[in-house]
Amino acid sequence: MGRLLGIDYGSKRTGIAVTDEMQIIASGLTTVDSKTLIDFLKSYSAKETVELILIGLPKQMNNELSESEPLILKFIKTLSKELPNIPIKRVDERFTSKMAFQTMIDSGLTRKQRKNKALVDEISATLILQSYLHNK
Repeated sequence: MGRLLGIDYGSKRTGIAVTDEMQIIASGLTTVDSKTLIDFLKSYSAKETVELILIGLPKQMNNELSESEPLILKFIKTLSKELPNIPIKRVDERFTSKMAFQTMIDSGLTRKQRKNKALVDEISATLILQSYLHNK
């Protein structure tokens, strides 16, 4: 079995989460500058077997797609060309940022630590991945 990658794509930075090889546990991997994301994913998938990439689907409360969706679709098109052998699925990412922030509070992080947006993105990617694993 290969690993699953969860991605919380953003225009500036992107949170990335990964499963273990048995696809049981989702863990935060890192946050990278979105401009270097394709290179990071190519490098990572050259070292590790990646079975599936899960990318957040940003929906609003009324079920309409958010304004960031066109950027994500452009990224997916490029990613599909660069890593054609790895399938991509979308996962509803509503509330992941709020849940990530609450997770940080529950974990006892200080206010200063909770202002780390890169950490919020990484936790959001983990929640996207965990949601997929739970519903699988």
